[in-house]
Amino acid sequence: MEALHSPGAEPAVRSARVSVESPQRMQDLGRSLAKLLRPGDLVMLTGELGAGKTTLTRGLGEGLGVRGAVTSPTFVIARVHPSLTGGPALVHVDAYRLGGGLDEMEDLDLDVSLPESVVVVEWGDGKVEDLTDDRLHVLIHRVTGDTDDEHRDVTLRGHGARWAGVDLESATA
Repeated sequence: MEALHSPGAEPAVRSARVSVESPQRMQDLGRSLAKLLRPGDLVMLTGELGAGKTTLTRGLGEGLGVRGAVTSPTFVIARVHPSLTGGPALVHVDAYRLGGGLDEMEDLDLDVSLPESVVVVEWGDGKVEDLTDDRLHVLIHRVTGDTDDEHRDVTLRGHGARWAGVDLESATA
């Protein structure tokens, strides 16, 4: 795990990396990450189309014990999955079609949902960072030249005080 910090910059960034060989393993990673999440957490997912963002979110939903099938919210922008276990709800957002920054995101009232939910935003780069200083950024990269097209390199980056003491490596084991 790396801790990156420079004077005058934002608080240290915690990071971990993992190689994911299949969609099932991506879903397993989501279930593992769910154990680290709590109400108020913002998770940003970055990766090209078909990288596994929704598959990871499906695992997060399973790990959080939420109701409903976790599918891509591309056409509805956001879906709320209430908890079946008394834990936080999962708010799953696809910001791909949102052109603006925080203004359009504010129309979704994510700042209202954030304190009691886990908010997962696909395609949120440049759009949701201002919601909170504390966020988990998950970057998914398809490994080029892989013959089965299933291999991904995943980097977890915890930003802010919330993630300073969290062992992100535990989710990648």
